Amino acid sequence: MTEPHLHEYAVEIHDDDIDFMGHVNNASYLKWIQAAVVDHWQRIASAQALAAYQWIALKHEITYRKPALLTDRLVAYLRLESVKRESAFYETIVRRGEDVISTVKSRWCCIDRQSKRPVRITDAVKQCFFPSSPTAT
Repeated sequence: MTEPHLHEYAVEIHDDDIDFMGHVNNASYLKWIQAAVVDHWQRIASAQALAAYQWIALKHEITYRKPALLTDRLVAYLRLESVKRESAFYETIVRRGEDVISTVKSRWCCIDRQSKRPVRITDAVKQCFFPSSPTAT
């Protein structure tokens, strides 16, 4: 399988992301990861794939390294590690400049847009993720 490109997603921090400690609440990281993965899919997918499939989160494992504050400028860097059967596995690093704020491992399930049921990732969808590899698994 060839290496997919790194996807960058600018994170927006809002007043309601800030908790009683004065930094970003842990729940906001989930919102950002969801938005970043959806943005990635919308940028790489063909019109046919967008019309046929959606993604739902199955699992997130977040390691918080440093607090994020309201005035921070953050970027989430996504790397798709692999696709298997109906799942896509991402690694996301949220950075403030050179500082790593958090690392996230997540698993996403491909679902049929109409039935909302899990579906095996087709070769056409794999081509969206790995355009130079016709036999990605």
